[in-house]
Amino acid sequence: MSPSKGKVVLAYSGGLDTSVILKWLIEEGYEVIAYIADVGQDEDFAAAQEKAIKVGASKVYVEDLKEEFVTDYIFPAFKANALYEGRYLLGTSVARPIIAKRQIEIAEKEKAQFVSHGATGKGNDQVRFELSYYALKPDIKVIAPWKSPEFLARFRGRTDMIQYAEQYGIPIKASRAKPYSEDDNLLHISHEAGILEDPGSACAEDVYSRTTPLLDTPNSPDIISLTFENGIPVKVANSATERTETSPLPLFMYLNELGSKHGIGRLDMVENRFVGIKSRGVYETPGGEILLQAHRDLEGLVMDREVMKIRDMLSLKVAELIYNGFWFSPEFEFLMQCIDASQVGMDGTVEVQLFKGRAYPIARTSPVALYDPKQSSMDESGGYDQQDAAGFIRINAVRLKNHTRVKRKSSQDKKKAA
Repeated sequence: MSPSKGKVVLAYSGGLDTSVILKWLIEEGYEVIAYIADVGQDEDFAAAQEKAIKVGASKVYVEDLKEEFVTDYIFPAFKANALYEGRYLLGTSVARPIIAKRQIEIAEKEKAQFVSHGATGKGNDQVRFELSYYALKPDIKVIAPWKSPEFLARFRGRTDMIQYAEQYGIPIKASRAKPYSEDDNLLHISHEAGILEDPGSACAEDVYSRTTPLLDTPNSPDIISLTFENGIPVKVANSATERTETSPLPLFMYLNELGSKHGIGRLDMVENRFVGIKSRGVYETPGGEILLQAHRDLEGLVMDREVMKIRDMLSLKVAELIYNGFWFSPEFEFLMQCIDASQVGMDGTVEVQLFKGRAYPIARTSPVALYDPKQSSMDESGGYDQQDAAGFIRINAVRLKNHTRVKRKSSQDKKKAA
């Protein structure tokens, strides 16, 4: 037997691609340690572990990352109101850094020289994984099969992979059960590629798997209270059912449960991948949509106007960095320190009505609200002298008057010249 080329920790899902990659790496002379990250996906982890061993993995790690995923990744992203291109709640993007982080930790523990993943050379995930690897362990070596000439020469497509799996007795699921690609985790499920590659064709209802069709959602709403401390959710309460959750993971799972029930969090969009390709994605992010709407509503009550303007600009950059794979970058660390500062004292409770696909804030309270009902009242002054507004308006009108005066003079001069 030829000597091993070294140890490689493979991010393993149990699906066709990573199972074939696992066997191919072994065939290429590597000792492969399979690593399965539990970030809340609907998966039979025991079966995946058994399959990895059967294919030839020397060891299998199944890591429960759900609690850390919520506290250290989901909540910080939503504290920043991070929306990619103003719409996408970053469900896949937010999960990649935590998966990569634990993979590097395992590589260091096992003294593995290599890490590997099954992301294609056309998508964003290859970038997210590999940038995270290098940021966390600069001397790590990455094996990316879908960018390897040897791998690409052997596997031109899915048919070759299925034939390879059959050759080596690798169990595979029905290849056409779902003619599109999915990514599932605690924050969302995405659907893309395959039958969804035509952006002019409406997504069929049976593609959606996490949210109830609007026609089947309840005809009466759920009204919940979501409480925040420093911009982080610390309590959700449903008075009608007397259910309350205060721990991060159960709290977020309950938001997912309610959002799914009411068909909340669907999105069908064409987005711009970091690698320069446009792609169509269909997303379901039920708990995330509720959290976003509640958090933004509380900020209206508590956050200073000028701070909000700056934070909104930063939120765009935060979303871009998360989407492009720069979670472990100096600029992201800097931006999140700014976001954290904007959220100090972001305390309060928002009542949200969940009904027919919408998370609609209907009431909000805070011990540190900047809103003053006396100042806003039409029935009393509240320390605000309405006569002051006259001077305020005249001062702000100075530049408008000057602009119009110069514009008219220029127009008159051109007419005279003609």
